This record gives sequence, structure tokens and C-alpha cells, in this order.
Amino acid sequence: MQGKSNENSSNFKGFIQEILAARGMGQVISVTCALIVMVIIFGIINPRFLSKDNIDNLLRQVAPILIIGIGQSYVLITGGIDLSIGSVAGMSCMVSATLMIKGNIFGFPQGAWVILVTILTILSCICIGFINGILVSKAKLPAFIATLGTMIIARGIAQLVNGKNTDSISSNGFRQFFYYGKAGIFAPVWIALILFIVFAFILSATKTGRHTYAIGSNYEAAKLSGVNVIVAEAKVYIFSSFLASIVGLILMAQSGMGTMDSGTGYELNAVAASVIGGVSTMGGQGLLFGTVIGSFIWGVLNNGLQFAGAPLALRNLVIGVVVIISVLIDRVARGNKAFSKENFKFSFKNSKKA
Repeated sequence: MQGKSNENSSNFKGFIQEILAARGMGQVISVTCALIVMVIIFGIINPRFLSKDNIDNLLRQVAPILIIGIGQSYVLITGGIDLSIGSVAGMSCMVSATLMIKGNIFGFPQGAWVILVTILTILSCICIGFINGILVSKAKLPAFIATLGTMIIARGIAQLVNGKNTDSISSNGFRQFFYYGKAGIFAPVWIALILFIVFAFILSATKTGRHTYAIGSNYEAAKLSGVNVIVAEAKVYIFSSFLASIVGLILMAQSGMGTMDSGTGYELNAVAASVIGGVSTMGGQGLLFGTVIGSFIWGVLNNGLQFAGAPLALRNLVIGVVVIISVLIDRVARGNKAFSKENFKFSFKNSKKA
């Protein structure tokens, strides 16, 4: 009996050690501690910060950033970046709003039309992800350039879909499913939770996830080991656009209309959430749980500083500084030569000679 107990204890220790050894877990633990400290500080500054109403509001703010951050995390792990996702979310918002209104004009049954609109919207956005994937993986364009181009294209599509009009929808079913939800919790929170579970499983327990890490760690080695790098790299951009399309549907349901500026800046918020959570901009490292924590740090900073009376400019400044520090920590932790002692000495000597 004692031997069995020792064996179980050994297995549990091995499981914990395996978790702690995961790539990026060190920064995840650090930012989790930082998040707890921030919540305590903001709660002391203004007790209303910890009220149920504000927590509900905070969860609603964080959910879309988490969803779009999951897609950006996948791309960053491969060593790329997706600048198009904010515009894809805006395109999703406008396409879905326009289709909902057309359905009302032609008299389609509302329930069936909501499902069809959702499918058509998601498929149209996935096309942008497919284009990104082909341009980056097959045509070998830099991810920054490829997704910058599709960012402009997606925003143009959003503007052309209904002639730059702002249309309101009347479908309570659509808004109920994508925003208001049930059981006292808003739908975006449930959607974010489900998507996190699905994509965390894909990244940690499937061949797709292993290939994603392999490409970011060493592209040539992954290719030589038999990984279909073109397919594996294209997948992450498709995932990213799919998740951005869900965010667009949420934004449309939240406002009840399609607006031209929906999703603006979300690509940068997604990068911030991912990087703060320990996803490396150098590729090959990161955990989606870190993206969850990074999203909450983004949300808590925004919300907490607002309760503390800080202006928007100061909130943006603080978040920007946090992102830069997070990237610096990642670079130093991974032994970037730019931060080596010898490099700083060399630079200092050269500057004196000059």
C-alpha cells in the first residue's frame, strides 16, 4: 500500500515537473503573479473595481481580445505576425450585418438565416486567412508585408459590402447567441472559454500543434524532419482569420449594427496579450494559458487605471511600456546577442572613438 502511495506521489511530481518545464511556463507564472498583485492594488485604490458589475464588464472586454489573441499566438509561435486580423474582424462585422438585413428584406426564416449568415461570414473571412497562408508559406513573402496588404484589402471589403452605410439589425436571436448569452454570463465569455479549450488542445496535444512549434523553433529542421511546412504554416493564418471572424460577429451582436471602424486596433491588442503572456516574438515558444493571462493584464490595466482616474493616453502609455518590457524579457531569456555584455562594451568603445 505504501509502495503504491509513493508511486502515485512520484507520478504527480513528474506531472508537475513536466508542466513547469513547458516552453514559456516561466513567464506565465511571472505574469500570473503580476496579475494577482495588480488586481489587489486596483481593488485597494477603488473597491468598486472588485464589484460584480465591474467584473462582468471586465470579462466582456477581455473575451474578444482573448479570442483574437489565440489566433495571433499561433502565428507568433511560427515566427510570423498577422496584422490583418483587426480588419478581418471589421469585415466580419460588416458582412454579417449586411447579410442579416438582406435576409429581412427577402423574408427568410430568422433562425435559419442567422445560421447561414454565420457560416457565410466565417467562410469569407477564412478566405483572407487562406490568402495570408499562401503568401507567407508558398510565395515566401514576409508575414509583415503579406498581412499588411490583406489588412487593407479586408478593410476595403468591409467598406464596399454595403456602400459605407451603418446598418442596424433587428435579430434578437443573433444578438442573444453572440452577445447576451444565458445563465447570467455574457455569450462572449462562454465562446472565449470554448475556443480556448479547443485551440489549447490542438496546440498541446495534436500533430498540428507540434508542427506549429517546430516551424517556429527551426524552420529548416522541421522541413528536413518531414513536416509539410507549407500546410502547417498556412493553417495558423487560417486559424487566425477564423478567430477574428468570431470576434467580428461578437462586435456586431454587441452594437447591433455594422460599423466601418469595427476591429480597429485589435491586431495590436492581440499582439500585446500574446507577448505579455509569454508568447515569443522569435517563434517556437508560448502557451495559450499565457495568452489568457496576458489578455487579463491588458483588461485589468485598462479597467483599473480607468477606475483610478487615469486618462486614456496614460493607459495606452502604460500598456505600451508593459509590452516592450515583455519582449525585452523574452529576448534576454533566450540569450539574444544584442543584449550580451560583450556587445554593449563594443558599442560603447565604438561610440567613444566616434
